[in-house]
Amino acid sequence: MPKPLRIVMSIGVALLGALAVATIALRRGEQINAMWLVVAAFCSFAVGYRFYSKFISAKVLALDEQRATPAERLENGRDFVPTNKWVVFGHHFAAIAGPGPLVGPVLAAQFGYLPGTLWVLAGAVFGGCVQDFVILLFSIRRDGKSMTEMAREEIGRVGGFVAYLAVISIIIILLGATALIVVNALKSSPWGTFTIAMTIPIALIMGLYLRRLRPGKVLETSILGFVLVMLAIWGGQWASQTASVARVFTLTSPTLAILIILYGFAASALPVWLLLAPRDYLSTFVKLGTIALLALGIVALRPTLHMPALTRFVDGTGPVFAGSIFPFAFITIACGAISGFHSLIASGTTPKLIRRESEARMVGYGAMLAESTVAIMAMIAACVLQPGTYFAINSPAGVVGQAPEVAAATITAWGFPVTAAEMHSLAQAVGEQTLFNRTGGAPAFAVGMAHIFSNSLGGQAVMALWYHFAIMFEALFILTILDAGTRVGRFMVQDALGHIWKPLGRTSWYPSIVATSALVVAAWGFFLWQGVKDPVGGINSLWPLFGISNQLLATVALCVATTIIIKMGKARYALVTLLPLGWLVSVTFTAAWQKIFDPHPRIGFLAHARNLAASAPTHEASRLIFNDRLDAVVTGFLLIMVVLILLESTLECAKVLSGRKQPGVKETPFVTSRFAMEEQG
Repeated sequence: MPKPLRIVMSIGVALLGALAVATIALRRGEQINAMWLVVAAFCSFAVGYRFYSKFISAKVLALDEQRATPAERLENGRDFVPTNKWVVFGHHFAAIAGPGPLVGPVLAAQFGYLPGTLWVLAGAVFGGCVQDFVILLFSIRRDGKSMTEMAREEIGRVGGFVAYLAVISIIIILLGATALIVVNALKSSPWGTFTIAMTIPIALIMGLYLRRLRPGKVLETSILGFVLVMLAIWGGQWASQTASVARVFTLTSPTLAILIILYGFAASALPVWLLLAPRDYLSTFVKLGTIALLALGIVALRPTLHMPALTRFVDGTGPVFAGSIFPFAFITIACGAISGFHSLIASGTTPKLIRRESEARMVGYGAMLAESTVAIMAMIAACVLQPGTYFAINSPAGVVGQAPEVAAATITAWGFPVTAAEMHSLAQAVGEQTLFNRTGGAPAFAVGMAHIFSNSLGGQAVMALWYHFAIMFEALFILTILDAGTRVGRFMVQDALGHIWKPLGRTSWYPSIVATSALVVAAWGFFLWQGVKDPVGGINSLWPLFGISNQLLATVALCVATTIIIKMGKARYALVTLLPLGWLVSVTFTAAWQKIFDPHPRIGFLAHARNLAASAPTHEASRLIFNDRLDAVVTGFLLIMVVLILLESTLECAKVLSGRKQPGVKETPFVTSRFAMEEQG
């Protein structure tokens, strides 16, 4: 394409995106079309990828096609495996796109569509994508080392030790909470369980096909995987309607917990090409395919956003969760804008698969943009519902009342009309007994998605099919977090134990692989099991820490990235990571402080504990008081850990900037890539 034409197209896309964002931000008192959100997202992300990621690639990171990656230099057939860039993209996207981009925007929609949408657009382009990209490249240039190892080498031993404690604590909380979401999504759901179960043997077939039978034939493998996964989705519906099969795949929470724990161990211990990478690539078909269909449905229907731009709950009295827009909208929407968990994948499995440095841009920056598109679709799915319906689904019984008539009257009194009869009809349409008090975000997303699909593909007669497909779709998103997260945790444990006894740190030594995989799975599996057996125990007791933990992890990642950029002698470009770091520090520290000390019992842990203590003492109340105090202590501990990392990082950067220490980083020595030599030859 001629350069003048490219310039004209770029200007056109930028102007169209600016018009869409202005329409979203400035329209008041009238409903807008969901198309504006889609246009704003695609244009903003296209401009961000075309220009901002290219600037970071050239000026900040200086990607080098001639430099061999650890996948090439350290290839061992298990963890370090040079992999086709599209398969790596699929793996990375599937691994980072968990429950966050689906449920976070849905929950934050209680403030209206505007705050969450603007945060996703700006947070992704200038924060989340940047974090994923720079951490991925820095890990590639350090033999695929984990973020905690990079912190130890570049910030200092104290910073590295503190980062390790903080990150390993956070990852156990995140994996345990994520596993519980999977259990709750799949229990008593033969359709979802059958389809998810089938993705495992399909992934094994794809892995063997691409590695042994037809090496390098990615298109053939993709077609095979697509056909098989479509059959698995159809088979899930058949399984749910066939009594004898449905009994086999209708599992209880404890059974699902055991199976998920076993799967996490297998995904961590087996070679990455056999299960993890192909299954994540396979999941990407369903994820991106469904989101593409959703986007086409929005284009075809051009549905109206019934949720206002800003609701009355911007004052912090929201029924879905208490707290004001700042900081809680930016904690609730993590994945889709910026998520600390991504930094673990970017410094865990993915850098060990990248064939060429140039592919880090597409994988690191591009996969995050794909996830942010998912978040925009989730916001649309929530906001096309009538506000009364949205709040009826997402508000807990303790806020609106247990009886449908009482809940409907409470929500109507807020100015969002809804009736118990309307909710009953909607529940029947999607094949549920009731939709009142279905908190957590996932059911509301499924209803919104079913509403869009049923109006564009099949009509109201198939709304129940689309609703249950959406529930399965969400479970597929969530499960991929577990396999990649467990493997990343294993790498971290191996890195740490390698300082005690070197063989334990070798990712190719099988006894170390099995032992460290078992340790990580046992850690989050214990909290999962306790949470399944006890509604107020195990991971349930740490659930309120999910959002803050994730964003504190992003703070650590950006702190490490900023330190490395300054030590590279590129302080003039440090604002690329320093600005999102400063924003996250203000958000996470404010949120953590409020969660510990806020006097409102729906916000502050200690206030809620005092409120329970003042009521009639019961055994359950005593346990909830313990949970609140535990959450306050753990939040304080994580906050102190992050403060220590920030302080040591600041001191290290000050030494370099003042000239007391020469710039320099601990990268792996340059080795010429054989792939580059083959191309030249």
